[in-house]
Amino acid sequence: MGKRVAALLSLLALCCVFLAACGGKSSEPVLPDGVYTVDVTTGSSMFHINDTCDGKGTLTVRDGQMTVHITLASKNIVNLFPGTAEDAAKEGAALIEPTVDTVTYPDGMSDEVYGFDVPVPCLDQEFPVAIIGTHGNWYEHMVTVSHPEPAE
Repeated sequence: MGKRVAALLSLLALCCVFLAACGGKSSEPVLPDGVYTVDVTTGSSMFHINDTCDGKGTLTVRDGQMTVHITLASKNIVNLFPGTAEDAAKEGAALIEPTVDTVTYPDGMSDEVYGFDVPVPCLDQEFPVAIIGTHGNWYEHMVTVSHPEPAE
């Protein structure tokens, strides 16, 4: 199968996963374009927001698309896929590369950790995200993005 067909099928599967994850509701954001501070819940000690962020992420809404930037606790998660672990492991899956974020702890020490810009299909409902770590195994987690507040 050609790379374009595989990428198209992967995108179609991702749309189906997002629609199912959001109860079949449209992924149309209810927020106007802008930047918001949001609560991000992962329900996992393996995949969680850096302690310095107090469970918050930065949601950007642009041209009807929502993306949340989350800063993680380390550099142990090397790629992320917006969908299931099964779909992430397929050939041609579009993986999200990490950003390098600098965090400063209360004691004044700084560290570089990974962050990710994750597409958000819906607010206030769980959606699947697959992560792969330094050991090469895919793990699936459910993420919820909620309580948007305009960023200062």
